[in-house]
Amino acid sequence: MSRQEIEKQFEKHIRENELLIYKVCRIYAYTSADRQDLFQEIVIQLWKAYANFKGNSLFSTWLYRVAINTAITGLRKKKDFIDSYEPASLPVNIGDDNTAQADEERMQHLYTAIAQLNQVEKALVMLYMEDRSYEEMEEILGMSQGSLRVKMSRIKDKLRQMTKTIEHGTR
Repeated sequence: MSRQEIEKQFEKHIRENELLIYKVCRIYAYTSADRQDLFQEIVIQLWKAYANFKGNSLFSTWLYRVAINTAITGLRKKKDFIDSYEPASLPVNIGDDNTAQADEERMQHLYTAIAQLNQVEKALVMLYMEDRSYEEMEEILGMSQGSLRVKMSRIKDKLRQMTKTIEHGTR
């Protein structure tokens, strides 16, 4: 395969999985500028590692692994990365429907709580929200399914507590 064909194939994979990259950026970066920087860094790392993709797993599974590792590595290098959180930057759907507004507020509370999780917990929540199987999570995160299930159960409890605290203003 020629370099040009490889580049076109890579671009196609990125376009097809662009939303997955944005989700990782959304979980690990909180300002628009940080999300753009992280998106670019993930694409760069994907390109660097593209020759290593053998097709033993789904491209999206491999992409998640690279993207999450890139995001976590970036956080370790830039300790103030998390401090740039802007709750106001969360999307707010202002409409006439009170139910939609209440749902949107609950989503804001959830994202605020997710922002307080550690890096591995964020990755696990993101994959869970993406309806990834525990088998896929095991492949992406390199943790046993049993351990992932226990962690997810604890994270759910933690998020329930955190969102209640946020909603009722007791923190």
